[in-house]
Amino acid sequence: MKFDKMQGCGNDYVYVDVTQHMIQNPEEAARFVSDRHFGVGSDGLILIAKSNVADFRMIMFNLDGSQGKMCGNGIRCVGKFVYDHGMTDHTTITVETLAGIKTLVMTPDRNNHIQSVTVDMGEPELIAGNVPVDVSAFQASSLTPNDKVISQPLHVLGQDYIGTAVSMGNPHFIIFDHKNDVRDLDLEKLGPHFEHHKAFPEGVNTEFVNVMDSSHLRMRVWERGSGETMACGTGACAVVTAAIQNGLTERTVDVELLGGHLEITWDPTDNHIYMTGPAVTVFSGEIHIPED
Repeated sequence: MKFDKMQGCGNDYVYVDVTQHMIQNPEEAARFVSDRHFGVGSDGLILIAKSNVADFRMIMFNLDGSQGKMCGNGIRCVGKFVYDHGMTDHTTITVETLAGIKTLVMTPDRNNHIQSVTVDMGEPELIAGNVPVDVSAFQASSLTPNDKVISQPLHVLGQDYIGTAVSMGNPHFIIFDHKNDVRDLDLEKLGPHFEHHKAFPEGVNTEFVNVMDSSHLRMRVWERGSGETMACGTGACAVVTAAIQNGLTERTVDVELLGGHLEITWDPTDNHIYMTGPAVTVFSGEIHIPED
């Protein structure tokens, strides 16, 4: 199987062109290639396929083999992959995902390679039942599935965490920490308790955030199915959405992640979130996927 290993802000995936031939058992292939000791090493596997409704289709799998709906860092690298491999000569393309069709605008460098991509991530979802969130798990018993979950306490490991729920095609729970540096958190301990909490019937990505100022956020993320990652594009979008809902930032924010920075804008004219960030090819190769 020929592949490219690519990363956006350190959020790395193995990319395979399946426009001609689909690989067998992609769930098992994702688990194999993601292993950082015996495989390629990645946060998951992304397949680039044909689409009947867009220019390309992105099929993504987390490192545990579960299928994901959307990955912001991953889709930027899809744009770079198809342009750099000559699969398109357009710098604006559409990509079908399980979270809808996304529009990518790519910026070639002087060597006609893509280094930066802006993605129209669509509208954020805040209604609890659509995130989805089970509001009965929150202490605010008056919440209904038609309400927004903004700055609500959730009891985890004997402590109340004040969080805001947002979906960017996948569910997020954002916690603003105004006392502690998020870089010091024991995320390996905390993350799984949020991911599998009864409040989140489909699991959840959890972001812990410091507000540096009105245009600068620092975050760490625990992703369902993958654990802590260097970056999460949908998470950065969800964090800015939550920050604006809580009156903490402006509409355009620099989001600092472990692997780099993303520029996120929530445009009030169309209610869409726009994400701009890097897309980098680490290396290309070929690997044999065991059949057993």
